[in-house]
Amino acid sequence: MTPSAKRVTSSDVARAAGVSRTTVSFVLNNRAEQSIPEATRLRVLEAARRLDYRPHASARALAAGRSDIVLLSIPDLPIGTNISRFVEELASALAEHGLTLVTHLAGANGRSVADVCATVGASAVVGFDPFDEETAEDLRRAGAAVVLPSAVEESPAARPIGLMQARYLIGKGHRNLGVALPGPSGLEPMAQERLRGVADACAEAGIDPPLALDAPLDTEQAALAVDMWIGRSVTAICAFNDDVAIAVLAGARARGLTVPDDLAVIGVDDIPTAGLIHPPLTTIRFGLHEVARRRATAVINGLSGQESGLVAESAATEIVERSSA
Repeated sequence: MTPSAKRVTSSDVARAAGVSRTTVSFVLNNRAEQSIPEATRLRVLEAARRLDYRPHASARALAAGRSDIVLLSIPDLPIGTNISRFVEELASALAEHGLTLVTHLAGANGRSVADVCATVGASAVVGFDPFDEETAEDLRRAGAAVVLPSAVEESPAARPIGLMQARYLIGKGHRNLGVALPGPSGLEPMAQERLRGVADACAEAGIDPPLALDAPLDTEQAALAVDMWIGRSVTAICAFNDDVAIAVLAGARARGLTVPDDLAVIGVDDIPTAGLIHPPLTTIRFGLHEVARRRATAVINGLSGQESGLVAESAATEIVERSSA
């Protein structure tokens, strides 16, 4: 059996460059307060490159006074397009500041987010929802200098999404709305908040409350929901998300209905296929780039000892008008 290769250390780099380990540390950690001759700096960098030196995470953290790990706690929900986009945007924004994003699915393997924080040595922990004070305190004890968002900072805004969908349809002249829910999926709390938003818009317009039905991702089951909506003279549907909206479109097509003439549909998320289906789906798009940048800036500010600057503000949203509504 071939023994594993010995890990290259900063001592190896120092010997190869003919300098002290302290000088290697100053150069590789880019310590601006130390004046290192350019020739020496280049010699150290060349030795590190030649030896394929990789700083050990714990040593790097000790030198910097903190780790470069940011832990993202993802709720135990189906990971759709928006969550994937957000993770990519946040990872990119943090990487610009030399920080590495590690994700953890909340509840996975029964481990708490505080346990994972301690294991990976995260300096900051970011959640989708505000952490309760007990969890936030556990995270701080586990070593997190920054915990975002807190209960008084940025929080989800599910209800305004439903309100936005319904106002759009009502503005198109619809007076009898339906809501397409995702069914059992772990998304029920968010779905109920969006339903309340639609109901608020209906009350605001002086029309009957919406008829809410499950529209699973199955053509025949979605068609059964369409039958009930049509039987109750519903003319427009606020779908929980684009996947559910596409199921409604399939159900309407199975019943020989024309969208939007017989039944208008609006979704949420603007997934890549939303503009490719027939008819192209009217939906709501989130400004996830802005949200990710705000979270990254808040992390950087917090790690620098400043106020996070994160305020109670939802993601920028816009209606993407296509042919389904």
